Amino acid sequence: MKTYFRLLSFARPIEKFAIPYILFTLLAVIFSTLNLALVAPLLTTIFNQNAHPEQLVKPEHALDIFKWFNYYAGLANSRFGATRTLQLVCATIVLSVVIGNFFRYLSDRIMENLRIHTLLNLRRSVFNNVMKLHLGYFNNERKGDIISKIASDVQVVQYSVTGTLQVLFKEPLTLLTYLVMLFIISYKLTLVSMLIIPVSAFVISKIVKKLKEQASASQTSYGMMISYLDEALNGMRIIKAFNAVNFITNRFENENQRYSTIIRSMAKRQQLASPVSESLGVMMVAGIVLYGGSLVLAGKGLNGANFIAYIALFSQIMRPAKAISQSFSNIHSGIAAGERVLGLIDEKPQIVDAPDAAAVSTFNHEIKFSGVNFSYGDKKVLQDVSFTIPKGQSVALVGPSGGGKSTLMDLLPKFIEPQSGAITIDGKDIRKVTADSLRSLMGVVNQESILFNDTIFNNIAFAKPNATQAEVEAAARIANAHNFIEATEAGYQTNIGDKGIKLSGGQRQRICIARAVLSNPPIMLLDEATSALDTESEKMVQDALNKLMLNRTSLVIAHRLSTIQNADKIVVLDQGRIVEQGSHLELLEQNGLYRKLIDMQTFGVLVS
Repeated sequence: MKTYFRLLSFARPIEKFAIPYILFTLLAVIFSTLNLALVAPLLTTIFNQNAHPEQLVKPEHALDIFKWFNYYAGLANSRFGATRTLQLVCATIVLSVVIGNFFRYLSDRIMENLRIHTLLNLRRSVFNNVMKLHLGYFNNERKGDIISKIASDVQVVQYSVTGTLQVLFKEPLTLLTYLVMLFIISYKLTLVSMLIIPVSAFVISKIVKKLKEQASASQTSYGMMISYLDEALNGMRIIKAFNAVNFITNRFENENQRYSTIIRSMAKRQQLASPVSESLGVMMVAGIVLYGGSLVLAGKGLNGANFIAYIALFSQIMRPAKAISQSFSNIHSGIAAGERVLGLIDEKPQIVDAPDAAAVSTFNHEIKFSGVNFSYGDKKVLQDVSFTIPKGQSVALVGPSGGGKSTLMDLLPKFIEPQSGAITIDGKDIRKVTADSLRSLMGVVNQESILFNDTIFNNIAFAKPNATQAEVEAAARIANAHNFIEATEAGYQTNIGDKGIKLSGGQRQRICIARAVLSNPPIMLLDEATSALDTESEKMVQDALNKLMLNRTSLVIAHRLSTIQNADKIVVLDQGRIVEQGSHLELLEQNGLYRKLIDMQTFGVLVS
């Protein structure tokens, strides 16, 4: 129940919906019950047309509803005649039905608004928390499972938990109202009929006992299927290139079969609850007809009209009883889905701003790494790294793969944090600086061109949504992108497809550079921005990067060492340690690892 009430907290302010819902539901139930209660005077009017006014007895108790109805029906019959009375009773029934359905409509509208309000808050909370999580979290989780929790599981919570709230108020109220009316007609008959209700509840509870466990398994399986689908769509080229279609198809089919088996088992239990409760209801009605009929025949406080009204009321009492039994099966699915969603909401980012963190708005002097150490578990990635990046200079990171270059660059915008040592910007430890303000000083161009399924204009203006057309075009010209953009079908309003698939690799990278130019940051982080390009594209992109780095402080990772020979400083990393640093010519004279890497690349070019 703790999970249920926590999920319900997303409906706040719940009183805004609960108070009018309770009022309208109460009125709807009262008028719906009166519709059936009016069956008795209707039958009395039809079958007792010769009643005399002196035979009418005014009820002694105000709550004796049926006697009051019969009294006024008889009074009308004696004054206006049977036909006119029949018309009045029928008109009263119609009016009661219209009013009851009107209030039911209002209560349903309010509950739907509550459901949508809850879904809005829940989905907002889970998505906002996902956006705050550290990058390392996404390396350990399946993207499809996260998508499943935000999309599918939240929907399950919406319909089962808020729907259960509706059932747990409306249906018990309806059930209680019907029971009161039944007791008024005949308490003996009602007491006998209630003997079977505990038996029915016990049978239903046994049927739905394992639903929560199955619901949790089904949602996990669904998340796996979404993951497989996402991987298949993103890796379609590789799948076909390696003739792996059958492997991918079989993997998806096995999970699909598992999910179907779980859903089939759940459906069997859920669908069994309704026929069982209905069968038990029919047995109850049969017993009531048998016992109640004997009371009518024996003349023991129950007449024919009231008995028929009793049967009509009792036939309706099974509907709320069935809804309550079904709600217990649905709530298991909602709680299981809710636990998965709340688990994602409860996930805390490992990197948060310190309580005394201050914002920075300018960069004036230098960035300094002092004795920085970083590890992934027991694996040491960076060891005692110290160097300085003066303002306006370009510093390149080179070295063998796995040396810690990308990890070192990720430390600067606080994507990760060092275990020891310090990184300062103008003398301020970045752990004492807010992440948002720190990142606003930096522009990033990665090896992988990360673009969105949107127009070229919106991709360039991503970090500056209020940018003008002139500003975007100016950034595109600096990035050597304006000419090819103008040649596309709709210019800057051309949609580039998923991940920019409609553009070439060099074009995508130049769009990324234009995006960085437009944000105009004082610090640039370039992570192997040309390594995946052909020679012609590399030249155009490198020219754009040179323009981008002009008069800016830059930290550059490059495998093609020819692209960073003009860097002010080159830092050589090997197995997490700085083994050399200096200018290109200084490192060549040292005849160390850098010279070895240069010779290897030069030999490779000559051989090719």
